Amino acid sequence: MEDEYLAAHEAHNHEDASMHHHHSHAGASHHVHGHHLLQVEDLSVSFSMYDPDEPRFFRAKKKDVVAISGLSLSVHVGEVVAVVGASGSGKSLLADSVMGLYEPNAVVSGTIWFDGVRQDAASLSRLRGREIAFVPQSVSNLDPLMKVGAQVRGVARDASDAHRRRERQRALFERYDLDAEVEDMYPFELSGGMARRVLLASALVGDLRFIVADEPTPGLDLDLAVRALDDLRAFADAGGGVLLITHDIELALRVADRIAVFKDGTVIEETSVDSFDDPSKLRAPFSRELWHALPSNGFEAI
Repeated sequence: MEDEYLAAHEAHNHEDASMHHHHSHAGASHHVHGHHLLQVEDLSVSFSMYDPDEPRFFRAKKKDVVAISGLSLSVHVGEVVAVVGASGSGKSLLADSVMGLYEPNAVVSGTIWFDGVRQDAASLSRLRGREIAFVPQSVSNLDPLMKVGAQVRGVARDASDAHRRRERQRALFERYDLDAEVEDMYPFELSGGMARRVLLASALVGDLRFIVADEPTPGLDLDLAVRALDDLRAFADAGGGVLLITHDIELALRVADRIAVFKDGTVIEETSVDSFDDPSKLRAPFSRELWHALPSNGFEAI
């Protein structure tokens, strides 16, 4: 009975209320077709690992190391939700989980819905590149044996789609200050910042519905970083959804509709970006500490 409830949960109509599913809403938070575009409920991820404190290495017992615990998160159609928190806190593992990228020793529980349909690792993998684009944190995700232009364009449905993708790829390269000859280069010929821009272009070239962007701006100067986030904002405004994972709160506040504050392997508060105008609107003490740590608010150490 419980499984039937969970499976049908996201198909139920959700009112555009001010508080819902662990989060408060922004002006853009609307439940198109009666549900969220992405809904993560009570996600926990741990890893079965040998105990590093065991002195007898060959007799060491395994233990579960918890990385994410009880995490809930949502993204509506037309919305950018930014996950902010300290570097190294496990935010990238959230991105991998949404993409269905699990290590062999991972133990995963909880539920993920996409467009009202309950997902598992296999179904999430089928959505990658078809419904969901991924901007990974590591530039090593580029195929070292394929020219970057072909990687960005991806697989076309037909000749017309191939032409459209090529034109879109070239327009994105121009927008991100990548010279025309870059499309004939291999990843090892790119700088880190160039590779970052190629990954961004890869996510924006297709007709997808959702983008998971994991730290998409390191290595970019401020102008390019703002340009990239503006493109993610435009993608959401056109009817998509964006999960932006970043440690740069000021850039996140510039483009996001809602902020999910990440601490100790979970989201402790999910609220409208307007709440960061006034710390009294923030419920979690750590969220208020983040507010005070911003340069414009005193730059107080957490």
